[in-house]
Amino acid sequence: MASNLRIAFLTHEPFYPPSGGGSAEAVYLVEEMVRRGHEVHVFCPQIADAENVEKQTGIRLHPFNRWPMSRYARFRNFKYLVYPFFLERMVVQAARETKFGLLVSQHAISAVAAGRLKRKLAVPVVMNFPDLLTGFMETWPAWLAPRPLVAALTRYEISLPSRFGVDGVMTVSDTLADLFVERGFPREKILPIYYGYDAGKFPFRAQLLPKNPPVIVMHGSFDAHHLGPIAFDAIRFVTRQRPGVVFRFVGKKTAALESFLNRARKQIPGFKFESTGFVPYAEVAKHLDDASVGIVPYEESAGTHCAFVAKVVEYVASGLPAVSTPLKSIRRYFQGDPMVRFSKFDGEDFGGEIIGWLDEAPTSWQLGASASAARVQAELDWHPLCRKAVDFVERTAARPAG
Repeated sequence: MASNLRIAFLTHEPFYPPSGGGSAEAVYLVEEMVRRGHEVHVFCPQIADAENVEKQTGIRLHPFNRWPMSRYARFRNFKYLVYPFFLERMVVQAARETKFGLLVSQHAISAVAAGRLKRKLAVPVVMNFPDLLTGFMETWPAWLAPRPLVAALTRYEISLPSRFGVDGVMTVSDTLADLFVERGFPREKILPIYYGYDAGKFPFRAQLLPKNPPVIVMHGSFDAHHLGPIAFDAIRFVTRQRPGVVFRFVGKKTAALESFLNRARKQIPGFKFESTGFVPYAEVAKHLDDASVGIVPYEESAGTHCAFVAKVVEYVASGLPAVSTPLKSIRRYFQGDPMVRFSKFDGEDFGGEIIGWLDEAPTSWQLGASASAARVQAELDWHPLCRKAVDFVERTAARPAG
């Protein structure tokens, strides 16, 4: 084990409770750092009950409280652009009293601050990229995300490790690692760690007890790239082919989701749905128990191709058949897995894959389900995944400068 480190952990998301997307990972990474005896200072937006969170996790919180920050906050994108500069100041101020031995950034937004801090504080920096954040903007409306601007932001995000000469990079996928290498960052300083799940919170369904009519489930943060033409056309196709099928949306009712559901109600005769509203991470699995198929109908973009989509992992872990568009990273890992079927980037083809699962007797795939679940539990449960990640962080911190 490496000598104990004083680590500054930087993130643009509230540290606790996890709010969806990549936010859950931070808790498990920090938990593993603390377990090994490292002193962890978390710089993040203000959270509720901070004192108790500090006591329970053994960390020191440094809250940003100038304005609310979350994935659902108003003017979110503008706040994301300016937050790194305030975050940088917070760490510099704290470093006057506390000498940090390592900086770890979570996501691209805090990576901007970490890169600038490497020069100011002269300490090793590890950047962790649970996604290619700006790459998701390719599927946003052009008036909201002009294509030349999105391309420039994505190039900047990919350049961050080489631009600042950081000491190590962790990525959500091999696909994203390849992009950093193409931009000139040494492959030997990159560790693809994928994206995990908590096996204790997503138990395997020993017996399938689906509802009749069938329930098709999707969970997540419901941003624009989750709910595009592919999702809409797939739902229309399935509703026509199988009247009565229910589509369950597990997660906060965002503006994107409300707009999607309103349009579907008007344009898809017989469309039936359930919308749960926000569900804590620990309770998501309850909404998968009686479902028939889990879906990931993401549109094609650089961001989605680089993502290692947690939904697929959690569906497989729960013993739930899944359909996904052919995202490079997730297809690379699950190609050949009997529980995951990949459609084309086409709504009707995606809908056909859903119908294929509904037409198949569960007895034909349940044996394969247990083997698939055992594989993801062994490889992608947060605990082994975070042990591997913190091993890498410790090795990076111990490496001689330069």
